[in-house]
Amino acid sequence: CPYCGKAYETVKQVLKDYPDDVRLVYRDFPLDFHQRAVPAAVAANCAGDQDKYWEFHDLLMANQRALELEDLTGHAKTAGLDMDTFNQCLENPGDHVAEVLNDLEDGKKLGVTGTPAFFVNGIFLNGAVPYSQFKDIIERELGT
Repeated sequence: CPYCGKAYETVKQVLKDYPDDVRLVYRDFPLDFHQRAVPAAVAANCAGDQDKYWEFHDLLMANQRALELEDLTGHAKTAGLDMDTFNQCLENPGDHVAEVLNDLEDGKKLGVTGTPAFFVNGIFLNGAVPYSQFKDIIERELGT
């Protein structure tokens, strides 16, 4: 999603500006109409098994139209993953599919209908909102 890519730049700026005050918790929200969203999320979690989640995530953000199986394995190679372990995980994802779908259901229960979506101390931000909206909420929550 191009909006997610734009929002990710904002999130990186927030984390840079508030390194001791903000913690990022990332949850999957694969959109129903996007056939490759669940496989991409599972692949990212497989990369996470090798402590390369964010490297893989960043490759997905930079190559949002490259989500076919061969693309995902190419991203895995670029991220420096052990390919045998990665391929085994894709073939037998274990709990990864359930975890991705659980994230989706949790998001729906909280009113999320699309991506990107953010919660800052429970305050819902919907869409690729500007940095200033994050900053205003963070500053208010910090009492500064």
